[in-house]
Amino acid sequence: MKSGNKVGQQAVRPAVMAALLAGTALGCFATQPVLAQTPAATSAAINIPSQALSSALIAFSRQTRIEIFVASSLASGKRSSAVSGAQAPEAALQRLLAGTGLTYRFTGGRSITVEAAPRAGALGAAPAGAIPLDEVVVEGARGLPPPTGTIGQPPAPYAGGQVGTGTRIGLLGNRSVLTTPFNVTGYTAKLIQDQQARSLADVVQNDPSVRNDAPAFSERDSFFIRGFSVVNLDTAFDGLAYIANPRRSVVEGIERVEILKGPTALLNGGVARIGGTINLIPKRAFDEPLTRLTTTYLSDAQLWTQVDVGRRFGASKEWGVRFNGSYRKGDTPLDKNAIEVGNLSLGLDYRGDRFRASFDLAHSTQNVTAPTSLFNAAAANIAIPRAPNGRRNTSSSLEYNDSRYNMAAGRVEFDILPDTTIYAAAGASRYLEDFLSSSYQITRMDGRATNSLAIMPLELQGYSGEVGLRSKFQTGFIDHQINISASQSINENYSRGFFPPALPTFQTNIYAPVHLPRDSISTFGFPRSSRQPLFTRLTLRSLAVADTLSIAGDRIQVTVGGRYQDIDLQSYVTRPVPTRGSLASTYKEGRFSPAIAAVVRPTDKLSIYANYIEGLTEGPSAPATAINSSEVFAPVVNKQTEVGVKYDFGTVAVTASLFEIRQPNAYTDPGTNRFSVSGLQVNRGAEFTVFGEPFEGVRLLGGVTFMDAELADTAGGRFNGKTAPGIPTTAINLYGEYDLPWVRGLTFTGRMIYTSKMFYDQANTQSVPDWTRFDLGLRYAFTGPAGKPVVLRASVENVFDKTYWASAARGFLAVGAPRTYVLSAQVDF
Repeated sequence: MKSGNKVGQQAVRPAVMAALLAGTALGCFATQPVLAQTPAATSAAINIPSQALSSALIAFSRQTRIEIFVASSLASGKRSSAVSGAQAPEAALQRLLAGTGLTYRFTGGRSITVEAAPRAGALGAAPAGAIPLDEVVVEGARGLPPPTGTIGQPPAPYAGGQVGTGTRIGLLGNRSVLTTPFNVTGYTAKLIQDQQARSLADVVQNDPSVRNDAPAFSERDSFFIRGFSVVNLDTAFDGLAYIANPRRSVVEGIERVEILKGPTALLNGGVARIGGTINLIPKRAFDEPLTRLTTTYLSDAQLWTQVDVGRRFGASKEWGVRFNGSYRKGDTPLDKNAIEVGNLSLGLDYRGDRFRASFDLAHSTQNVTAPTSLFNAAAANIAIPRAPNGRRNTSSSLEYNDSRYNMAAGRVEFDILPDTTIYAAAGASRYLEDFLSSSYQITRMDGRATNSLAIMPLELQGYSGEVGLRSKFQTGFIDHQINISASQSINENYSRGFFPPALPTFQTNIYAPVHLPRDSISTFGFPRSSRQPLFTRLTLRSLAVADTLSIAGDRIQVTVGGRYQDIDLQSYVTRPVPTRGSLASTYKEGRFSPAIAAVVRPTDKLSIYANYIEGLTEGPSAPATAINSSEVFAPVVNKQTEVGVKYDFGTVAVTASLFEIRQPNAYTDPGTNRFSVSGLQVNRGAEFTVFGEPFEGVRLLGGVTFMDAELADTAGGRFNGKTAPGIPTTAINLYGEYDLPWVRGLTFTGRMIYTSKMFYDQANTQSVPDWTRFDLGLRYAFTGPAGKPVVLRASVENVFDKTYWASAARGFLAVGAPRTYVLSAQVDF
């Protein structure tokens, strides 16, 4: 199947697909078993009444376990013929499509693409394997979301079922992955289910340019993309900033996880996110009803239950409801560590001929006993000792991290013309966190360390909104897609910092930890997260305009645009009590960030692209010790240049990119004592990725990233030319699946993750060694005794129980997780 599908194309597939298809996890057709007999030769009982073609194809997919992909515009307004009785699936499909003017072709062992049949005498022969069908003219088709809309199902998956053919590119809307001038990937719900992902951190392990820097079994996820920190606070939900869970995003209610690499000032606005932006697309109800129950066991003693229910209502199924609920509780493989996670999400949507709307609610709680800390470190005067066993926990049973999160978000679209859409979106969230936690600093090579306890009640509130317009039109021989957006985002931090300072500090050893008795510290009277004063308020306001100009049938596309952004950061006094609430400092600056990007497509399969784009961070203020004390600097401009190539082989695609990101930073010159934004870090990299189904029943996903992260300009030139800490020179993530031909529905899965040596300090005198982790798994899909589709999954993560430092970024150390077993059973009712 060609990956360069038009925006708005989507797979006609039920959310129940992962259970129905016997599976693969790497491509869009990846849940299908490889059968001893082809679908055309295997007889089955198929009963589908005459109905809307899209609904009929969904029913066909469920009854035959063959995955169907079709452009929504092709299926719109068409009705199928009735099919009944025992027959070969291929014969049934021919009857369903009879008189619709559509044909089909096999694109995998059990995957089919439906497409328009060529007219007799038209240029171009029908593709191999295509069955020509009668052509009719359909009138009065109900309008579906145009390319200028985003509400509804995301773009269709690519071959193998694990990545999308398109993603949301910020204000540009949905664009094809293989023809957009940026490096972007959208991981599907099918991949999330097949890999049994617990949170966003598990999903991003498919990308070699992303590294997790938060330790296993902590309360949070945190990432490095292209060598720059991107914390979970910066994750977007349905395109809106600061409303996703700021610590950890669970993924039960998520349809796509989209990673857009590089700065995104034009596309998304905001500050930070220099390495990239992660966007979560919520699940929406499919036309076919869905009721799915999944039960999971994770070592050492965690039980996890998930429910996924979807329904559509109305004469044309215009109203949709999608509910996801989950609960997980039990001991993890880490000593003394236990976790309790509850999650509820509700997605409502309406799809009319010209008006579309969606509304999402989310609630989650997370309670972690003896959590590991993000802030574990090593003293500057020692070599980093070997990593401790991944089961050793320096935290005590009396330590905890308890959090609550609530979110609401809505989005509306209206097509004022067939190719012109106005839209608006808004959302709000509230996150509360209470904890008593410890972090250590290693002081000796033998593992001796100083452990410090702290509490910091915290409340985060986020608000985000945007309005905009997308329009497609022509001026002479040039096609345009204009995008205009105005947005505002607010992030409020309510906290008094770490408190109280008198909690004990004690000696421990990372290889033989010292634990405090449960009753040694009383938390009675500790301040709570719901009663904290306002510490900081960040307000971002922006206006963006972009135009994509296309000529020669979209063979050449150039996107030009920019965003003006106003950054307003206010800090408040939180203690002592007499001055609490007064303004401590304020920062208000603005800047225009331009961008230009281009794509040239010599053939339908080959895309060559380049881009220049910027990202902003708020400018610093000179410290009191500098000669220019209190001087406030303009927003810092981070610049990326990138070139790349993407090639679509039909069922497998490869991409390659070269990029450079220049991040200025500030320091006080030791010679002049002047503080200025004169520092510079330059990250240069090469990325190579592959996704799809190169051979029938074999799927691949992942790639390799090579990185040269240089400290180009440092204070006094002390570290000039050194490698930036925490960034590996080589990173490999490769996931594969193989449908075992001798057992119908049985799939073998495997993954390899490699991270090269990383430096811990700027002087490059401290480092952690390279490491390699292997995961293995099996998946078996079959029809149960009651005729219900069932999927069993089993996986072992870190098969060889490798002990390693997973990250050395930001001056902190994170230990990798030990061997972990995950078993699950999924049933559709």
